[in-house]
Amino acid sequence: MVEWTKVREFEDILYEKAEGMAKITINRPERRNAFRAKTFREMSQAFLDAWGDRDVGVVVLTGAGDKAFCSGGDVSVRGPGGYGGDEEGGWLGFSIPTPFELIRHISKPVIAMVNGFAIGGGHVLHVLCDLSIASETAMFGQVGPRFGSFDAGFGSAYLARVVGQKKAREIWFLCRRYTAQEALEMGLVNKVVPPDKLEEETMAWCKEILALSPTALRVLKSSFNADVESINGIEMMAMHSLNMYYASEEATEGAMAFLEKRPPDYSKWR
Repeated sequence: MVEWTKVREFEDILYEKAEGMAKITINRPERRNAFRAKTFREMSQAFLDAWGDRDVGVVVLTGAGDKAFCSGGDVSVRGPGGYGGDEEGGWLGFSIPTPFELIRHISKPVIAMVNGFAIGGGHVLHVLCDLSIASETAMFGQVGPRFGSFDAGFGSAYLARVVGQKKAREIWFLCRRYTAQEALEMGLVNKVVPPDKLEEETMAWCKEILALSPTALRVLKSSFNADVESINGIEMMAMHSLNMYYASEEATEGAMAFLEKRPPDYSKWR
């Protein structure tokens, strides 16, 4: 087993390193690892540190416990400014890049180690990772249109590049859940393993990556990104639209329905 060393103290994440690897763990298991503004800020700080550390050649992103990789934004703290409440300025009010941007642009491969629910924004996080290894118990899917949210940038346009237009539209327009095996069949993940083998398999992939030329990997990642670089503009437009949408009655209905554990009623906005 890998002996991880904690790099620094965070509230919402664990950040550790070992043997050329950095591991970022969303550490809110009581909320199924749902993120808030603080979570994203801490994740960004960890990704930036891993980017600048010459001893790190690969980054692993995962969630604490065995129930969830990440269940998306924490609706209980979502306000008109986003996931973080008005006091924190919302999760779009960043002075540093978001984890979404950093996963794409960090010059090292990022592997999602998916150990449970990868839903909503958590699904977007894993899609953006360069590789995804999933436990047999992992579940995937989108919920945004059900609970007053969406990702009209990389979370949809890039998803369509990964699984195809028809499947991507199904994922967003129906908000169903998909098993790890179904995710493997549609090309959404690279490998599915038993839960007790998830970290072992992920570490094996990391070690294979660490044996390769870092410069070659850096240039290859840039090349893969360049193919979909036009989505960057769509992403910015989508995020600004989402921020305005959160202030609407329609989006509020979705969030309140989730918190009140009832079906949302969107009929008056059709």
